[in-house]
Amino acid sequence: MGIYLVSVGAREWFDADEEEGGKGVLAAALGEELRRRGLPPYESVPEEPERVVRGAGLSFEEKLVPPMEGFGALCREHLSQEEYQMLCGWSLLVPFALDDEIRLPVENSYADTTTVAGAPQVLALAERLAGAVGLPVDEIPEACDNLDLTMWFLDGPVKDVAAARPGPWADDLDAAFYVALYLRAAQHSLRRGCPIVYC
Repeated sequence: MGIYLVSVGAREWFDADEEEGGKGVLAAALGEELRRRGLPPYESVPEEPERVVRGAGLSFEEKLVPPMEGFGALCREHLSQEEYQMLCGWSLLVPFALDDEIRLPVENSYADTTTVAGAPQVLALAERLAGAVGLPVDEIPEACDNLDLTMWFLDGPVKDVAAARPGPWADDLDAAFYVALYLRAAQHSLRRGCPIVYC
C-alpha cells in the first residue's frame, strides 16, 4: 500500500477499461483539450517493457515514503506558490511543455479532477531546487525502474554519500528525496516520451 509515482505505457494509456487500470478516458480528455488549445495530439506513447529490469531506465516506479514537511519548507523558501503548485500539484505529467496547467474532469485515485503539468516546466523547477541544496545528482540513481531511488534513500548508500559530500541536501534527506523524485520523474518522462501518474 501507499502512494506510487509510475510511468504509463501505450497499452494502459489507450485502454478504456478503467477497472483494469486503463487510462483511455483520461487520454481522450487530454486529447480533446489539446485540440481545443490548438496543440497537436499526444499519441506517441511508448510501450512499457514486458519485464521490469532494475536500472534499465525503461519504466518509472517510485514510492512516496518519507514525510514531506521538510520538502514543503524547502519549496516555500525557493519557489513561489504558483511554482510549488506546478512542481508537485499535478496528477498527470506529460512529456511536452504546457503554457499553463490543464485541469481535466476525470477522476483519479486521489481527486475528482486530473491536473496536468508539462515535464519541461517541472524539470526546470526541480533543477532549481537541486541546485539550491547541492543535490549530488551524479550519485543518485538515474534509472528508477523498480524503486531504485526509494531504496537508495531508505536502505542504500545515501548516508555514506552524505558524509562524503556534505551540504544542505544532507541536512534533510527526506526533502532531498522529493527533490530527486521530481527531478528523475520529469527526466524520465522527457527521455521516454511517456506520461507519469500517481497510483
